[in-house]
Amino acid sequence: MEKITLYEFESPNIKISMKIYFNKENDLIFDGYDIGKTVSKLMGDSDYEYKYSIKFNEAKKIASLFDVDIHEKMVFLKEIKNRFNDNEAYSKFGAFMKENNIVFESFTWR
Repeated sequence: MEKITLYEFESPNIKISMKIYFNKENDLIFDGYDIGKTVSKLMGDSDYEYKYSIKFNEAKKIASLFDVDIHEKMVFLKEIKNRFNDNEAYSKFGAFMKENNIVFESFTWR
């Protein structure tokens, strides 16, 4: 399973990593992880994990909106990166899915 990095940042106080990929069940997964002193101050714990899971049929809707073939997975993932590639990628991608009636599951852990 190939992963595309949407956003990464590292400083002495925080490390942020956001990736997108298809899992073995063919679900689209947006996986994020923040760790460090800044996270501890904001969240009360040193790490914060967050994830979207989008079933393949729902991911097809996203591909259609982007005018890309869902079966060309790397092209599709790169198109997501072109649109969602900053520190707010998780929030922006979630808002995009809500605005376009894409069904997804979200998970956070701190």
